[in-house]
Amino acid sequence: MCGFVGYVNQKDVPEGTINDMADRIKHRGPDDEAYFADENVSMGFRRLSIIDLAHGRQPMFNADQTKVLTFNGEIYNYKEIREELRDLGYEFRTDVDSEVLVYGYEEWGPALLEKLRGMFAFVIYDKKKNEVFGARDHFGIKPLYYYDDGQSFLWGSEIKAFLEHPNFKKELNLKLLPIHLSFEFIPSRETMFKHVYKLLPGQYFLHKDGKTETHRYYKFNYDHIDNSQTIQGDADKIQKIVDDSVKAHMIADVEVGSFLSSGIDSSYVLNEAAKLKPIQSFSIGFHHSKYSELAWSTEFAKNIKQKNTPIYMDGDDYFNFLPTMMYYMDEPLSNPAAIQLYYLSKETSKHVKVALSGEGADEFFGGYNTYLESIPFDRYQKYVPKPIRKGLAAVANKLPRFHGKRFLVRGAQPLSERYYRVNYVFNYDDRNRVLKDPSINVDSGAYTKHIFDDVAGKDEMTQMQYFDINTWLPYDILHKADRMSMCNSLEVRVPLVDKKVAEFASTMPVKTRITPEETKIALRTAAEREMPKKTALKEKLGFPSPIASWINDPKYHERIVHEFHSDTAKKFFNVDQLDFLLKQHAEGKSNMQKIFTIYTFILWYQVYFPEDTTEETVKLVHRTKI
Repeated sequence: MCGFVGYVNQKDVPEGTINDMADRIKHRGPDDEAYFADENVSMGFRRLSIIDLAHGRQPMFNADQTKVLTFNGEIYNYKEIREELRDLGYEFRTDVDSEVLVYGYEEWGPALLEKLRGMFAFVIYDKKKNEVFGARDHFGIKPLYYYDDGQSFLWGSEIKAFLEHPNFKKELNLKLLPIHLSFEFIPSRETMFKHVYKLLPGQYFLHKDGKTETHRYYKFNYDHIDNSQTIQGDADKIQKIVDDSVKAHMIADVEVGSFLSSGIDSSYVLNEAAKLKPIQSFSIGFHHSKYSELAWSTEFAKNIKQKNTPIYMDGDDYFNFLPTMMYYMDEPLSNPAAIQLYYLSKETSKHVKVALSGEGADEFFGGYNTYLESIPFDRYQKYVPKPIRKGLAAVANKLPRFHGKRFLVRGAQPLSERYYRVNYVFNYDDRNRVLKDPSINVDSGAYTKHIFDDVAGKDEMTQMQYFDINTWLPYDILHKADRMSMCNSLEVRVPLVDKKVAEFASTMPVKTRITPEETKIALRTAAEREMPKKTALKEKLGFPSPIASWINDPKYHERIVHEFHSDTAKKFFNVDQLDFLLKQHAEGKSNMQKIFTIYTFILWYQVYFPEDTTEETVKLVHRTKI
């Protein structure tokens, strides 16, 4: 597990730039560093040693040193691919998965990607062809960014590394602000920095002669749903698949631990890992708080006879870390659970270098409570003709609030506009009110409609899951997991975000994913066979925090008010509307996510654009770990 950087050489780039870029992401790999440069390309690498600790140095070369690799991640089936390459005549000098990539690319080119099972981002420079090849794993577990303004081409594991390159022009991508306010992330290849792009999950790029092409090698789909499958039958298959995936994800030459919340997902992963060998788990919570899950997680670990380490945090921990969190995130991300994940990772990294986590189960197996609403909407749209639904919505809109009004209004909308992820934080009208320049506002539904178009004709729940797998999972869940763990030099592995797990999940009919009363029913059935019933059937909580009440605490409220009246706030937002959000929240109308999204964007902007902030704010930023 590591971090890497690189760029196509230009005459005006000072010597040592590649070292400075790599130093920016030292947290991703504090164990080792190494570099490569020739007349065309410079590459840098920071290593966190996990497998074959003595021989895994990068950049790594093929036998004739014509191909140069930097790689971040783990290939869980590398031993099988290595045997295949040995049969083809390749000789290996190490026992690291990196070597499989450099020889596999030499043999198969981009077709290598179809063979891989793992989490990865890697770049290979081909000296003979003078071209740069970069690839990202199937689901976006590991990050890969590139900067391409038509003159300079840079790449790296994190955007902040680009700040050290003299030809990187740091510019805010202002047109994406309303998109961020809609989703809390940017659901596309674009980022909040102009000319900086994410390589999307399941994609690779090829840069040659100043031009960059991107190609997709994998795309999750629901083309093979099998309606003959049953809950019990799917539970049988899930047991085998999860067992196999956890075994694969336990491969390491260092101790592996596991995150543990009160929910089924992390509990199931820990339960399966504990069958292989004793494994320490780590849980985050709050002192004397109804939001703390520690009682549940501690009890479960005790039941399966595994050591659990409880970790506590409070409001000061939370708010003091926020500017630093924005630095490590690269882009503004307003998921309140990210800070819990930071403190969980920080303590875990004192004990182990690798931790398993339960991300992905909700997306692949149907775990979010909002999926339950697909059942009545599917029936409504099936049995009530569209003109009648539109007429009922028009009448309902003219009437005062009544029970069922929201259902009638939403029932006339296509899912691409109605699904709550599309206006997860601020809807269109909210954005018009809060933005200082409403002319930059856009239709967030139109921005992501193409994703729903991919599964047009499928049932609503399948469309919702597909959307989440292609947006919420990589841009929010996996993004924060990578950043908050790697800034603590901890590798997090996600056995439920796995090619084989996804392959099976794509065949599951709705009836084995949800019932009118229960989410991820087949997964819960499988888990119930392995774990205590109350854990397997426990209602989903997400990653709760007391942030909503902290916002009203004078100590933290004053910080938010200060930033809501800062020069940065005035640059982008209507301050009166920000005050109104706080007033409503204090009166009991929860605006937690709206307030937190604005607040974290302001902090992010002050961290990455300090030249546009006051001296007082610069001092605040410099008090963080940045």
